Amino acid sequence: MTNAQTRAGFVALIGEPNAGKSTLTNWMVGAKVSIVTHKVQTTRARIRGVALHGDTQIVFVDTPGLFRPKRRLDRAMVAAAWGGVADADVVVLLVEAHRGISEGVQAILDGLNEKVGKRAQVALAINKIDMVKAEELLALTQKLNDAYPFAKSFMISAEKGYGCEDLKEWLAGQMPESPWLYPEDQIADLPLRMIAAEMTREKLTLRLHQELPYQLTVETEHWEERKDGSARVDQVVYVARDGHKGIVLGKKGETIKAVSLAARKELEEFLGRKIHLFLQVKVRPNWLEEAERYSEMGLDFKDGNA
Repeated sequence: MTNAQTRAGFVALIGEPNAGKSTLTNWMVGAKVSIVTHKVQTTRARIRGVALHGDTQIVFVDTPGLFRPKRRLDRAMVAAAWGGVADADVVVLLVEAHRGISEGVQAILDGLNEKVGKRAQVALAINKIDMVKAEELLALTQKLNDAYPFAKSFMISAEKGYGCEDLKEWLAGQMPESPWLYPEDQIADLPLRMIAAEMTREKLTLRLHQELPYQLTVETEHWEERKDGSARVDQVVYVARDGHKGIVLGKKGETIKAVSLAARKELEEFLGRKIHLFLQVKVRPNWLEEAERYSEMGLDFKDGNA
């Protein structure tokens, strides 16, 4: 393929926590590159998923949800989200159909006026359309377009795939002429160590309740390739308190065993080979204030400053 025939560019997906950005990224890429749970604020870093449409390569930047930050980690996540917008050729705002123009959506609309201006096209994608009636959808679309001059509006269900092909086709047409930015078979630009850590964190988030998932982080400490084609992966789960360690381990270690098994299976499926996964749980009371932890998450520690 010659450069003249190809297009490539970046699309930033923004919205409130749980608006469906990770689900849409995974649908567009055709594989799971971004963790998805029912809990808000699951995505922490800017995750890039690489999708193809004909001769066009679309790099989706799945950003952390935009919300009112309270802690250093929250502030770094919000800064990463707006940073993804700054780098994009096209921005897609995802709004949940059943929630409409919430206070959070209004704050994002205000931010778009301030931070994007005329630098990039902004499209609207109203997600979870199966949860409301058609007339409500039309009224919401009109209200949102009155609030911001969107280049195009789409009604989608990222989970079921409704309307996603139309959105992908339109986005492909907006990408600039360019050689492809990644090899044809690459679906994400996160290092394998980080993808593996995110898979384990997803399993912990699904298994644990209330605030604890936001008080822990997972890091891949060692990755050893073996002669038989398998790999040994050693990970550390950092928690803030002794009591949290007991919850993560579970009775007789049952919780951490179940998490390890589920994460290993998903990693093996993703890589197509045998993985030996070993998890340790360590208490680090101040991990939320350590620059190294933020680097491992792909966030900028300085962005967390008040």
